[in-house]
Amino acid sequence: MSDSEDQLPDEISYDEQRYPARPRRLRPRDQLKRSAVKRFTADPRTANGTNPAYVEWLVRQSMLKDADVLGRQLSGQPSMWRNPYARPDARRAIETTNVWFTAYPISLITRPGESFLQSLGDEALWEAFEAIGITGIHTGPVKRAGGISGWQETPSVDGHFDRISTQIDPEFGDENAFRRLADVADAHGGSVIDDIVPGHTGKGADFRLAEMAYKDYPGIYHMVEIPPEDWSLLPDVPEGHDSVNLDRDRERELSERGYIIGELQRVIFYTPGVKETNWSATSPVIGPDGVERRWVYLHYFKEGQPSINWLDPTFSGMKLVIGDALHSLGDLGTSALRLDANGFLGVEKSAEGLPAWSEGHPLSQAANHIIAGMVRKVGGFTFQELNLTMEDIRDTAAVGADLSYDFVTRPGYHHALATGDTEFLRLALTTSLATGVEPAQLVHGMQNHDELTYELVHWATTHHEDVFPFRHGEITGGELARLVRAELTEVLTVRADYNLVFTQNGIACTTASLIAATQGFERLGDITPDAVSGIRAAHLLLAKYNAWQPGVFALSGWDLTGSLTLPAGEVAGLIASGDTRWIERGAHDLLDVAPEATRSLAGVPRAQALYGPLPDQLGDPDSFASRLGGLLRIREESDIAIASQIDIPQVAHPSMLVMVHRLDGGDAAKRDAAIQITVLNFSAEAIDGTVRSESLVPRSPVTDAESGENVGRVDDLQSFPLHLGPYEGRFLVLGEPEVEEFHPITRAMPIITGV
Repeated sequence: MSDSEDQLPDEISYDEQRYPARPRRLRPRDQLKRSAVKRFTADPRTANGTNPAYVEWLVRQSMLKDADVLGRQLSGQPSMWRNPYARPDARRAIETTNVWFTAYPISLITRPGESFLQSLGDEALWEAFEAIGITGIHTGPVKRAGGISGWQETPSVDGHFDRISTQIDPEFGDENAFRRLADVADAHGGSVIDDIVPGHTGKGADFRLAEMAYKDYPGIYHMVEIPPEDWSLLPDVPEGHDSVNLDRDRERELSERGYIIGELQRVIFYTPGVKETNWSATSPVIGPDGVERRWVYLHYFKEGQPSINWLDPTFSGMKLVIGDALHSLGDLGTSALRLDANGFLGVEKSAEGLPAWSEGHPLSQAANHIIAGMVRKVGGFTFQELNLTMEDIRDTAAVGADLSYDFVTRPGYHHALATGDTEFLRLALTTSLATGVEPAQLVHGMQNHDELTYELVHWATTHHEDVFPFRHGEITGGELARLVRAELTEVLTVRADYNLVFTQNGIACTTASLIAATQGFERLGDITPDAVSGIRAAHLLLAKYNAWQPGVFALSGWDLTGSLTLPAGEVAGLIASGDTRWIERGAHDLLDVAPEATRSLAGVPRAQALYGPLPDQLGDPDSFASRLGGLLRIREESDIAIASQIDIPQVAHPSMLVMVHRLDGGDAAKRDAAIQITVLNFSAEAIDGTVRSESLVPRSPVTDAESGENVGRVDDLQSFPLHLGPYEGRFLVLGEPEVEEFHPITRAMPIITGV
């Protein structure tokens, strides 16, 4: 017997027994040998992926980590099954709260040592709100925002809409102050509305971990790793920056090589040399594995707002957003959430040569359905700021948010005031009804922190070649959008030096400064105390337009105080990058708690306020706040917030607007419900006109709800005459038709006597 024959077979290993047919390269031990954990010795002060302490510090601050914790707290709880959630319900949301104050944290002047949230929870403020008729408060973004560079936080690049944490920013208060605000609001019959941002974050811990390719964090974002052999395709990042925007040529090259989907349908905030595409490239970033990486990431808005990926296999972005929402609703005590930038949640490569599909994408609808459904599941509601076509607003609202911001008619009523002609506004209203977007689904807002948007997306994109009747002729949607933009720009910025164009999106102005421009004031110094009554009259007209129709009515501290824009020189550093909106965000003092303050706690300069603080206004029956309270009482008594809009008739005078509503509580089956008519005069001149609509019942008496005056009767042509003073608005209600007595026609008959 040979030596080989005498040799006993080796003992079979566990690996060979368990994986008899698996090639050695796929066996666990061999994989681990090649991917063994690398150990680094790093300076504890090092702020990169080689320092485990730095990575752990980022993880503790990340929103994705918080979402894991928050999700587990609610998972499997019976509270998750108590509320219907599948379908939006605008009127249920409206019945919760329908007149909102929209705050902007950095612009509110508070008492010395008092935080923004403490100020909003002031009993005196809520007493003033009750007197006016305000039932809800939208806090604006109050959670930490901006970014992280090394161990340091960097400031927000977009007014705290670049969120990096679920924690309250100490600049605005703390969670206890937020919870107290919710309690005080509830005691006064009010509600608190918070924000979530499902479209993007800031460059905080989550983004820094994503750049390091740490665990599931890259799955949060639309970001693509570019291999080192193609780094030559990427621009150099300037010193002092962590990323750089791609120009059109590099965007095209990376798209052709299959790295990114390339050009999108539009570049929001387009600024030559600053933002020419929606893509930016990072600097080289080292990860915990010791590998340096460069990424290209998508940002619909600013470079510091990387876009969330809603269809990554890890679903990390979805988890982050839902966790943030649950924190606001379940932990802070809010009743509702605003969905910011929620129309841009899906992107897809299009056919060769066409921009990528990035607006109106079905994924946006699906993602909004998930967010809004989750919020309804825990008893809240949502509203969205979706500046897209009316069809997009309709379709998204069918499954997503309960309410949508009124981008449908907001530019139209400003255009009506600027030109004294309501034709474009009437076209927007009738088109909205025909498309299936009810006003009851909309949040009719006056000024907020954003510009007066005049993109007119409905007309300028999908319907740019469609023909519409306008000014006794026909015009395409694209031509109509250009015309309206040109007329708004001429009146509001060319003839007035205190309102500014904001990139390609709109005009930076306050409601008061917009009105001043339409009334011919060329400089801020021209707006004397004698001008206040005229500005106030037009301001109340716009309030009536927004409040005397179905839906939510919203206004801001700039509206309540009649704030004007800031001189550009006072915010020169903030507007240097092109963000002119800072001129409209002046600080204001609602309760006169710091009359000597020249700036808010955040450093925003105080704006000139034409109407003054609320306590003074509420003591004057002719003030803006007092008269606003009167028109809101009419709104509340009539339940017009949940009514149905049934007609926008043609008018006899171009400055006139007529909106006809049925006060049916949203139940179209109540055909016999009372008819209400809002009639407005958008000019500074008195006008005489005729109100006519097929919805008016002949012989019905017409009563002014504000004065109780009988103003006439509907004739057999379903019309009645009406006189309106300058900037006057009237809330008219039809009574039961008068029944006329029947008087048979008789005539004398001769008496015939015998011959």
